[in-house]
Amino acid sequence: SGEISFDTTRPDGTPRKLLDVSRLDKLGWRATTSLHDGLKRAYAAYQAGVH
Repeated sequence: SGEISFDTTRPDGTPRKLLDVSRLDKLGWRATTSLHDGLKRAYAAYQAGVH
């Protein structure tokens, strides 16, 4: 669950979704893929037409 807040410093008040991963922490879940590697893999899949 997250909270939507508006960035009033932006002219359009772009909404941002802030995620709370405390439940995952309590369950002992940890990411096995770094953000950098995940983005690389997602981009490669997109280029390969896997979407």
